[in-house]
Amino acid sequence: MHYSIKEVFAPKLLQTLRNYSRAQFGQDALAGIIVGIVAIPLAIAFGISSGVGPTEGLVTAIIAGLLISVFGGSKVQIGGPTGAFIVIIYGIIQQYGLTGLMIATVMAGILLIVMGLTRLGNVIKFVPYPVIVGFTAGIAVTIFSTQMNDFFGLGLTNLPANFIEKWAFYMQHFCVNWWALGVGLFSLLICICAPMVTKRIPGSLAAIIFATIAVWLLKSYAPATWNVTGIQTIGDLYELPHGIPAPRVPSIELADGQSFFGLVRELFPSAFTIAMLGAIESLLSAMVADGVIGDRHNSNTELIAQGIANVVVPFFGGIPATGAIARTMTNINNGGRTPIAGIIHAVVLLLVLLFLGKLVGMIPMACLAAVLIMVAYSMSGWKTIAGLIKHPNRDLWVLLITFFLTVIFDLTVAIEVGILLAMVLFLMRTNEQTHIRTLHKEIDPNEDTDVQSNLEHLTIPEGVEVYEIDGPYFFGIANRFDEIMLHVSGEKYPIRIIRMRKVPFVDSTAMHNLSMLIQRSHNEGITIILSGVNDHVHKQLLTGGIEQQMDPHNICANIHFALRRAEDLLAMRVKSEE
Repeated sequence: MHYSIKEVFAPKLLQTLRNYSRAQFGQDALAGIIVGIVAIPLAIAFGISSGVGPTEGLVTAIIAGLLISVFGGSKVQIGGPTGAFIVIIYGIIQQYGLTGLMIATVMAGILLIVMGLTRLGNVIKFVPYPVIVGFTAGIAVTIFSTQMNDFFGLGLTNLPANFIEKWAFYMQHFCVNWWALGVGLFSLLICICAPMVTKRIPGSLAAIIFATIAVWLLKSYAPATWNVTGIQTIGDLYELPHGIPAPRVPSIELADGQSFFGLVRELFPSAFTIAMLGAIESLLSAMVADGVIGDRHNSNTELIAQGIANVVVPFFGGIPATGAIARTMTNINNGGRTPIAGIIHAVVLLLVLLFLGKLVGMIPMACLAAVLIMVAYSMSGWKTIAGLIKHPNRDLWVLLITFFLTVIFDLTVAIEVGILLAMVLFLMRTNEQTHIRTLHKEIDPNEDTDVQSNLEHLTIPEGVEVYEIDGPYFFGIANRFDEIMLHVSGEKYPIRIIRMRKVPFVDSTAMHNLSMLIQRSHNEGITIILSGVNDHVHKQLLTGGIEQQMDPHNICANIHFALRRAEDLLAMRVKSEE
């Protein structure tokens, strides 16, 4: 199928600029400023929790946010680092370092671009909801576990990446800094209570402002006997540069006997996970945004934009990025309706990095931990899980297995197994909905819509057996039908009619099994007649060579013609025997 590049890559920015007005710019500017302010603590927190630093988080939000808004397929999508990537980034850094993270992110970006160019945007939307809830809840639990060190002021370094090992490490070295815990609880309380006072200022931003002021006052004026120096801030742990780092290509150090392509092969599963997470999260965010603003995003363009961002960002020291639903909704709620708002949001973050680095360095680590605990709570989807637990079914098992694999192992395993399980369950359900029945003697018109209503019953002639396939004729049903035909006991009827009026499609396995059945039946002196074959399936039979194996007159439009054909063949058989 041929298609133009405009079908897969048509940035919304170009569309919106055609009729752009000064009034709309005012709304976009206000929304962009607010979203930029909201993004500051999240970008910093995600960068630090991922194992890099605040600069990397801000740089990612600036560059990725700009590129996603310029090239994206959604008018209001805001891109940047998100909580979903924390777990996978931390694991990659632990095992392969920052160079490994860069290679994996670039590979993920290339995969996203390929997905967009091959028009897989619409397909990714169909990732089963239980899988999404399962690994999102797993990510939430993992994010929560990574914040215990800063929230309680434990001061631990070199934390294990594995969930169980991490908690064992906490238990072995659990020595609470009560000042840090107090700051964390104070910040958590503000995050919870701020929305009750006003929804215009996000709780995370209010918490950072008040906690930073409180810690500055304590460190400046508290008596020395209070020992508040144990409250760590961003500036105590990280050095914030004044501006965007220059692009660079890091040197790649390989282990003895390891080739570059060997490293790429090892990192590919992680890159695939980053790409899938980025695709799923950004498209879900865009779909939610569409419902609010009454627009329709271009999924493939959005994937290409996400890919471009993830290819470029690593060269500036950034981390994986995608569409962020919380920031996107903040943008919409404050009047943003075009990609200009996303561009302004990136400019605001750049100004913060250029001129407010010292203030950013004063933010307490315990406060950031509290912000991320709230992020984890929002991601957990506990209400959905509780609802499924009340009504256990297969979806619940897919969700729970995906959840535990995410927490105990990693996202790569969880996504692969979760999607595989969902596919297996889908096939099982489809298999259960497809029925095969055998008809003898007569056909009741009340049950069969392709039978003429003026007839009370259709009589099946002696020597004819009718099999009906009700549903998709794919590999699961094809093998079951083949087993039925192989184990037909008793008298072998010289004519078998296979009714396919309710078969919407056939796959290659069904075609192969049908071909083998026709050949086997021919060898046994049995004639196969196909009834009720629709045009689409008929074309597939022709393409697959099935029609060439049998008399074209034996492919009938409905059961009436099939039964008449059967009678004619029986008469011809009797005549030949005489």
